[in-house]
Amino acid sequence: MAVVGVLALQGSFNEHIAALKRLGVKGVEIRKPEQLLTVNSLIIPGGESTTMAKLAEAFNLFPALREFVQMGKPVWGTCAGLIFLANKATGQKTGGQELVGGLDCTVHRNFFGSQIQSFETELLVPELVSKEGGPETFRGVFIRAPGILNVGPGVQVLADYPVPSDKVLSSDSSVEGKKENAEEGSKVIVAVRQGNILATAFHPELTADTRWHSYFLKMESLVGKEASSSIVPEQVTQVSTSFKQPPLHDLPIFQ
Repeated sequence: MAVVGVLALQGSFNEHIAALKRLGVKGVEIRKPEQLLTVNSLIIPGGESTTMAKLAEAFNLFPALREFVQMGKPVWGTCAGLIFLANKATGQKTGGQELVGGLDCTVHRNFFGSQIQSFETELLVPELVSKEGGPETFRGVFIRAPGILNVGPGVQVLADYPVPSDKVLSSDSSVEGKKENAEEGSKVIVAVRQGNILATAFHPELTADTRWHSYFLKMESLVGKEASSSIVPEQVTQVSTSFKQPPLHDLPIFQ
């Protein structure tokens, strides 16, 4: 049985583990750096991102999490997990929070407003449908959700959402990057992939639809193939024949 690590500091880690179980996959709770050595892929769930960051710092997890990402192992961040993986985050509390990084994007921490402004909507997900089949849309559950303001050239946009100006604008009008996304008819990015990194601003684990989890599970073998294909022929011919390949509840208060 495949085993996937789920960061279990706070938030919806139990829901992710339940979704994996429905697919016949074991999810294991990760709270210590050494536990990351036992898994080849990791989900960073939604939760209260500042609290999660403080706990991760207390357990000295940030160096191990960064190494995990840099090694090219598949990592998926949902909601607060997206914030963790972003290279840059705006709209943070005073003093900000430490980030894992690796995902070439700028994310706004509370793009869609407060807890009472949480909502659900149908998202067009053509890439997900092409790989996993099923309906043309996915039910996106947005709970005090972040939004991706911009992405680098190596980032594939998997889903976006047309944002009404009244939903984007809030009392925090000074937030960097918010006004340019507030124009009527504009869209905010809510799901992306960059190599080994998958990120969603919404919570697939809070639905019965397991297509995002299935998509993520397939990334591990795909990432391995992509890494192997990057070896140039000259390097291969120099390898000795003796060479051996090394082993490679109630809804929580979110964000």
